[in-house]
Amino acid sequence: MGSFPLQRETDFRSFAPAPDRPGPSVVVGTSLPGNPLAPAAARNFVRAALAEWTELGVPAATGFTDRLADDSVLLVSELVTNAVVHAGTAVELLCRLDDAEPGESTGALVIEVSDHHPSRAVRSEQTRPASDTPEYGRGLYLVATLSESWGITYRPGTKTVWARLPVEGVQAVHEIESYASEQALQRGLRAAEILAPLPTRTPHDMEWVNRGALTFLAEASEMLAGQFDEDMVAALAGQLLVPRLADWCAVWLEDGSEGPVRGDPGAPGARLARVWHSSEHRMEELRRVLEKEPPRLPEAADSGAFPIPWPGEALAAGAGSSGAALAYRMAAGGRSLGTLVIGRAGLVRFADEVTGLVEDFTRRVALAISTARRYQRQANISQVLQRGLLPSKVAEIPGVESGLVYEPRDKGGPGGDFYDVFHASEGRWCFALGDVQGKGPEAAVVIGLARPWLRLLAREGYAVAEVMDRLNQLLLDDATEAADAAAAVVAVAGGQGVPPDGPTSRFLSLLYGELVPYEGGVRCTIACAGHPLPLLLSPDGEVREAATPQMLLGVVDDETYTSESFDLRAGETLLCVTDGVTERRSGRSQFDDGDGLAEALAGCAGLDAGLVAERIRRLVHEFSDRPPDDDLALLVLRAR
Repeated sequence: MGSFPLQRETDFRSFAPAPDRPGPSVVVGTSLPGNPLAPAAARNFVRAALAEWTELGVPAATGFTDRLADDSVLLVSELVTNAVVHAGTAVELLCRLDDAEPGESTGALVIEVSDHHPSRAVRSEQTRPASDTPEYGRGLYLVATLSESWGITYRPGTKTVWARLPVEGVQAVHEIESYASEQALQRGLRAAEILAPLPTRTPHDMEWVNRGALTFLAEASEMLAGQFDEDMVAALAGQLLVPRLADWCAVWLEDGSEGPVRGDPGAPGARLARVWHSSEHRMEELRRVLEKEPPRLPEAADSGAFPIPWPGEALAAGAGSSGAALAYRMAAGGRSLGTLVIGRAGLVRFADEVTGLVEDFTRRVALAISTARRYQRQANISQVLQRGLLPSKVAEIPGVESGLVYEPRDKGGPGGDFYDVFHASEGRWCFALGDVQGKGPEAAVVIGLARPWLRLLAREGYAVAEVMDRLNQLLLDDATEAADAAAAVVAVAGGQGVPPDGPTSRFLSLLYGELVPYEGGVRCTIACAGHPLPLLLSPDGEVREAATPQMLLGVVDDETYTSESFDLRAGETLLCVTDGVTERRSGRSQFDDGDGLAEALAGCAGLDAGLVAERIRRLVHEFSDRPPDDDLALLVLRAR
């Protein structure tokens, strides 16, 4: 039997006969990348290969049956889902038609899935191999125990799991007995159990089932734990269950998560977040039916499995005309989160092993959804808080361009850096750039105290140095009150533990200045308390420091601060940054080592304020391959 070339969008490739097996064969193959769409691509690949061989008149294709097609699609879906989706590896898939071997009356369809990750170890090994024993891939470890009836081939740097299916639909006697005795049950079990040739379940089989279930739950927990979007959790739930444990899956999420456990998909506020089916073309119709008639769960139903009617209208054609469907309530912390529904065609009821496994899996999905909702609530609160702590807009100053960059390290919450540019009085504008010790709520308290007081003192006519003096005293007084309150809490609690909030959380580095425009320039008065010094750029590229360093605010009582004044003339630029810029790290080096910030600013001569801000931001990001590990804020003021 010769080779038949195939040309399709999935990049089918024609191969010579397999090197490990004698005799002629027809082989097609493709590479599957490590992404969640790989199982669907693999199923399409197998279906297309069988159809193409039938069209081309390959002799062995005359023995193709619907059962063979279903088994091969289920088999490849199981292998690729385990290797690609759960283990994250990239694999190669080969399908080949072999002539009959000696002693056999039929040819065979052979499916091979190869894993090319020799450096990854099998995590479910009961005993660790010797340190000098190479391990050729972990991606297919869940089916590795089927080597007695399937096969595993090791080559340098590659591990291949293959299965051989008789083409003419005539199977060995022991396989026929197995299918006859467990036909209804096998449809609801894992692909490994469906295809297992043994007539009865041995202790070895049950040991594999138990170990496989624990591995599946462990990997599912790992995948779900990293998600902070409830819709993504629902999507992953469907992809993890289908087709491994079910033909289709649906997830309803309840918006009113604050109430008691209900778990009714038809309740007000419940929405169908995700529908997943092993046959992609049935998803939309299944969604329409489920949205129109969601399953109803009685009040007495607990978190276990509850049988529901089969959605026959959506699955009326073909093998999906009837089957078993189960609903599971999802709840965490006594709160209703939604409902998970699964279905498998051709079953009277699900096997107990599957029912219990999905129940455990549903608990993990519920916990992941609860975590995602808490994270989203916290992110929403933080965003609202951040909007309240920062100005809604930067004031426009006559004769001055401004450029601003503000990037909190925690994108969902308030950072320790803050800025402000505001109109103080007739002919006077003020600006501030600060950095609070700490992050999150602790920083928000200080920012919420400092920024309004800056505006109030400036508008009352206080000079720059006087504003710094009074803000320093305000922070010290507030820290003392916090310390007194903490001491009272400790006293009431009998001295057990010390509240984390204390005087040190009130430290503030601040760059504060006043601008008074005049004809031909701007008079700038500035004070720098524990903050990176501002830099002044002249039109010819010369850079110098524009202030002298002074003590942090909120550290020393009765500290007297001073200010400095200079003229910001047309074409001159004042750059103010926080330590997220100067202390940006790349290995042991910092961005400002060797006057790095001054050199970067010197290269910005002739640029307007917005371009200067953007160029410094870009240079800071490019300084290291790692993302910034601190808040980033910079303010550029340029006289026109």
